[in-house]
Amino acid sequence: MGRRTAWWRVAVVGVVLGAVAGAPGSPGFPASASPSTPPPASQSTLASPSTSASPSSSASSSSSATASSYVFGEDAPSVTGAADTADAERLEPGTTYRSSLPSDGKVYYRLQLDGTSTVYVAATAVPPTDVAVTPTEGVRVSLQDADGRSCSAADTASIGAGRSPRPLTVWGARQLSPSRSLCQGAGTYYVVVERVLRTESLPGDWDLELAPVLEPRLRKSGSTSAPEDWDSATPSPPAGAAVRVRGGGGFGSATALEQGVWRDDVRPGQTLFYEVPVDWGQQVYATADLSSSSGGGAGGGFVPGGVNLALYNPVRGLVDATSISYNGSQKSGALAAVPPVGYDNRYAVSDRVNGMRFAGAYYLVVHLAARVGEEFGDGPVGLTLRVRVKGEATVGPGYAGQSEPSGIFQVGLLGRASGAAGEADSDGDGGGGGRDAGMKLVAVGGIGAGTVVLVVLGVWVVLGRRRAAGV
Repeated sequence: MGRRTAWWRVAVVGVVLGAVAGAPGSPGFPASASPSTPPPASQSTLASPSTSASPSSSASSSSSATASSYVFGEDAPSVTGAADTADAERLEPGTTYRSSLPSDGKVYYRLQLDGTSTVYVAATAVPPTDVAVTPTEGVRVSLQDADGRSCSAADTASIGAGRSPRPLTVWGARQLSPSRSLCQGAGTYYVVVERVLRTESLPGDWDLELAPVLEPRLRKSGSTSAPEDWDSATPSPPAGAAVRVRGGGGFGSATALEQGVWRDDVRPGQTLFYEVPVDWGQQVYATADLSSSSGGGAGGGFVPGGVNLALYNPVRGLVDATSISYNGSQKSGALAAVPPVGYDNRYAVSDRVNGMRFAGAYYLVVHLAARVGEEFGDGPVGLTLRVRVKGEATVGPGYAGQSEPSGIFQVGLLGRASGAAGEADSDGDGGGGGRDAGMKLVAVGGIGAGTVVLVVLGVWVVLGRRRAAGV
């Protein structure tokens, strides 16, 4: 009998500990990504002073991406671009695809869209690193309806003054708006991708990554004009000791950064990807400092557009970019000031404003031109990123449905952006939708865990009394 009672006590303790561990906010229920709760290995790692290697880390802390590679989305299915719309393969929002882009001609992909959602498609073209390219050649994407009418202006990206093969990302959109008449209904749409202004590069395919994203409508329509005033003053970059990080090799493997100063190494021809969580109502600022070269290349000259720093939004739409010429001495470049993240920014004309239309992971992309290696040697060049996120996070707009992929317009596990139906508050402005859902989850979890504890303690008391009575 004593052994049976001891067994029950062990079981009771296990149940109690399990109930407590399962309660929101307990060690067994990480509420959001933080330096003390690293994400799974398959996800981007959040870099912070408590998790990153120290500035004195060895050379092995430099970026793991190689100068000749772009890291495509993990397990991305392959699709073939068709030469005409009749054979176009279907893309599903929320899935990232791998494809290829021929030297000449357009390639087509198909979307089957509803009449209530906005859809974006980003295309990242990756030229081989061993081909000659010109500053003007690049890639273009557009989204068209079944009658061949463009749903938005075609977006084009070019190689630039650095004359260095690098990933080029463009985006197209089917945006629902009461001020638009085209592309508003449900039906078949087509993504059209093509190379542009190819003159000197050799014939051959470029790799291509396609990332369609669905943004649900709002529960209640609001303003259809962009904010007229916002704080356009650029704050001073963060100071302090830099923390070592390793940049990712693609959008899907981007290294997540918090506000702070970050140190990496970049090699000629290499492109590094980082992501910064920016919530509704917040502004992001970034500068890139390139160290002086320690190498002694054959040239020792000047590379126009030697460094490119770009900011992309959560659907990989370009917000702003700056190009920095390099002559072997230390150089610094900064992105222009952008407005706080807000839903109504989408109605602005400027890319720097309309690109800041939703919360989520914003991408910093740094490329060092291959010609830097020819002039100053192939060794890595020190890179320091200074990232500042300004402003208090505010409540999201109150979406009426689920985004695809899920959670792309959220910051953190629960986020402030209500992404699922029923999470927006009843007054329709989205105020507190995600926050209220989070509080309900905490409350329900807390009540459930408390109930289990009380029941278990009651069983324990009964067993103790039965043992005392000799039962």
